[in-house]
Amino acid sequence: MKVMTIFGTRPEGIKMAPVIQALNRDPFIESVALNTGQHKEMLDQVLELFQLVPDYNLHIMKNGQTVEELTSRLIQTVTPIIQKEAPDLVLVHGDTTTTLVGAYTAFLQKIPVGHVEAGLRTDNKYSPFPEEINRQLVDRLASYHFAATPSNKQNLIDEKINADHIIVTGNTVIDALLQITEQPHLFPAALKKIFKSEKKTILLTTHRRENLKDLQYVYRAINRIVKENKDVQVVFPVHKNPKIRATVRAEIGENENIHLIEPLDYQDFVHVMKQSYLVITDSGGIQEEAPGLGKPVLVARNTTERPEGVEAGTLKLVGTSEEKIYTECTRLLVNETAYKSMAAISNPFGNGEAAAHIVSCIKNNIFENISEGMLEETLERI
Repeated sequence: MKVMTIFGTRPEGIKMAPVIQALNRDPFIESVALNTGQHKEMLDQVLELFQLVPDYNLHIMKNGQTVEELTSRLIQTVTPIIQKEAPDLVLVHGDTTTTLVGAYTAFLQKIPVGHVEAGLRTDNKYSPFPEEINRQLVDRLASYHFAATPSNKQNLIDEKINADHIIVTGNTVIDALLQITEQPHLFPAALKKIFKSEKKTILLTTHRRENLKDLQYVYRAINRIVKENKDVQVVFPVHKNPKIRATVRAEIGENENIHLIEPLDYQDFVHVMKQSYLVITDSGGIQEEAPGLGKPVLVARNTTERPEGVEAGTLKLVGTSEEKIYTECTRLLVNETAYKSMAAISNPFGNGEAAAHIVSCIKNNIFENISEGMLEETLERI
């Protein structure tokens, strides 16, 4: 059985690495990995970390290209590779442009698609943008759905996806997280110096398109927190987006307790998260990872496709409100009971065995069920 995995961004690389490793280990499966190169340097670091060498690397990244241009180029370059390889199954992950194009081009060749991390929803098509619509479209195109949680499965069932084709696996990001945190690690000198301090460390990340106009309020809250809590420092890997960097320069400037650093490779980032006291982020994946390390997460978004974390108590939505971020962060810094009530909760997103579960399902269940009938069912849904 030939399984092609299509990915192209750093988050996809992290979350699909355990799956590709498991596929490569299985003698029954011929594994083909296609890296679109939607991200370049950041993804190359991940591939090296997990010792993965893709069969195809398209180097699709181009400065200043629009989503429309990226989509067009991906369709033109991915299609002939799928035609050449003719896999039995194509696996895509999550909600990126690579994900959408990978699923769509496979569908056009009538090749079944398996969607890893299926069923995430905010039900607001502009939040996150364009990811929410990407994942909804992919779930219409897919024949098999690997949902991280029972809530994700229920979202799919509510959308009339056949429950027999949905498998709850946990999230593969926990597999990757545990694999990396179990390895010994030495920080580079700059990070080592930061963590010599006994100050409580807040890890801050911001990058969402829909937050760009409001990020100044997040940074103002951070300034207030650090000013009022002398035992607190912030580690802030600043996204390369020029608009974000301009806002950071305008709002944060120089502060010896706010460490503005370049984006980290995955290994360093995971260990920074492990050393941190709490996390403030608008990222999706960090909402799953940080609870796995016992770190409370304040989500700088008004919606989340990971409500399981909010319901469990590992996440708290604070939006981009300066007052709400300031208040909730201060509460966790000064109220030990409030902090422990979040930090001690079991991670609702998995136990590190998702990739093995996915590959087992592919080999033992899906392969024997791949048929024209399932493809016709997919055609009918679209």
